[in-house]
Amino acid sequence: MTASIDARSLRAWLADGAEIALIDVREAGQFGEGHPFFAVNLPYSQLEKLAPRLLPRRSVRTVVYSDAGDGLDQRAAARLAALGYDDLYLLQGGAQGWAEAGCVLFRGVNVPSKTFGELVEQVFHTPRIPAQELARRQAAGEPLLLVDGRTPEEYRRQTVPGALPLPNGELALRLAALLPDATTPVVVHCAGRTRSIVGAQTLRNLGLPNPVVALENGTQGWKLAGYELRYGSAEPVPPRPAADALPLLRERAARLAARHGAPVLSAAQAQDWLDDAVRTTYLIDVRSAEEFAAGSLPGAVQVPGGQLVQSTDLSVGVRNSRLLLLDDEAVRAPVAASWLRQLGFEAATVEGGIAARIHPPARPSSAQQLVGSSTYPIPLLDAAAVAARHARAGTAWIDLRGSRAYRAGHGAGVAWSIRPRITAAVPQGAAAIVLIAEDAGTAALAAQDLREAGHADIAWTTQAAWQQAGLPTEATPQLPADADAIDYLLFVHDRHDGNLDAARAYLAWETGLIGQCQPDELAVFRLPAAA
Repeated sequence: MTASIDARSLRAWLADGAEIALIDVREAGQFGEGHPFFAVNLPYSQLEKLAPRLLPRRSVRTVVYSDAGDGLDQRAAARLAALGYDDLYLLQGGAQGWAEAGCVLFRGVNVPSKTFGELVEQVFHTPRIPAQELARRQAAGEPLLLVDGRTPEEYRRQTVPGALPLPNGELALRLAALLPDATTPVVVHCAGRTRSIVGAQTLRNLGLPNPVVALENGTQGWKLAGYELRYGSAEPVPPRPAADALPLLRERAARLAARHGAPVLSAAQAQDWLDDAVRTTYLIDVRSAEEFAAGSLPGAVQVPGGQLVQSTDLSVGVRNSRLLLLDDEAVRAPVAASWLRQLGFEAATVEGGIAARIHPPARPSSAQQLVGSSTYPIPLLDAAAVAARHARAGTAWIDLRGSRAYRAGHGAGVAWSIRPRITAAVPQGAAAIVLIAEDAGTAALAAQDLREAGHADIAWTTQAAWQQAGLPTEATPQLPADADAIDYLLFVHDRHDGNLDAARAYLAWETGLIGQCQPDELAVFRLPAAA
């Protein structure tokens, strides 16, 4: 049986400086409604797929929790133990036990990074521009460079008119070449606050001579001020600068990294980090997905530098771990390392970047774990097989796609469910089960729970195959009900769909984060005392 720990002892563990992973195995919607400050979401529906990346060292001290009394924490701990994790604990009373001990449950996602952004604005006094003033300057034709610091995908979905797509992680490398002179103002925006603030402060920290400001409250502030956003923008990310511009950019980045204690490690030093069996080290390529696909160090994972700062908990599951950052020009990685040091991580860059002669230790990947299990693969049905199976009686059809995708359209008569609740979704007397999923791994993990519950005839297919089979589809905009759609956090997502009340609530949540924190939670950050 897995050992347990009470909330008071866990709080002490989180502050003792040693490595620890606090894992919430509920689904994203449940996690976002309330979790401890340092919790990382590893949903049970994707547990074995995501654990090797979030928790690469199997002997790390790991505390697992879910809702009180639901038993999901015990099921998840057993799955993790089967993967080789051997220092596991359960939080007594789950999320409710944490709250009953007088500790705060934080709503939302990426809470440490969001809190950090608010602190950055306070410490550095990052200047901001209201939407009305930006609109006035644009209407007057005043010179300025407006950049959207989010991902290209978010930019294409919606952006402030006139903005160029330039993710925060690319600002240090690509922005200077876009400026006609040293006096043109630069405005950085995101959807809310964090990336606007951190993006603008990145340029100021680098010593860019131009005036730099953050757009107050991002696209939400723009919309709340009564202005329209632009949808479907197709502008590409600006190109890399000419080679002769790189020395100055490298010098600026190196100074910034050194100022915040982010070292450059030799290949030998980096290899020592990777070989250390009692420390967790993440090897992260901070370049774009396209650059990563063209070649990187074996064993590295790709996370754009701006997103790594904005949502560290999506990639780094272990507090007090080490991060080795890679690029190919020694500009982007040092800048990201400077922020991660301030976020409280032991971050460094590697001399030579992706060309460094280092070799991460071999670890089973999530795909290898699944392939090695008795549940993988389960049969994949093509359109013809789907049609034939549909004609037979006694088959239960269960859709495992996201609840929003299901609402928009699914097979007529197909039920929606998710792995933590999958066994309850099977009708009594069903002779066979067909799962509809977006990928084989998701289907295989759900099938594992079904087989352990006694179901033997299980296959999977896709929504596309259902449609190709000519079977009827339907939309159910209210089903699953919001309370059942535990994979989706309305609080975060509805603000992007024109819901102005949701936008106001989200911005109030962001600005109120610092006030919810206890001193031991804020103590992990290493922001300068005065700036």
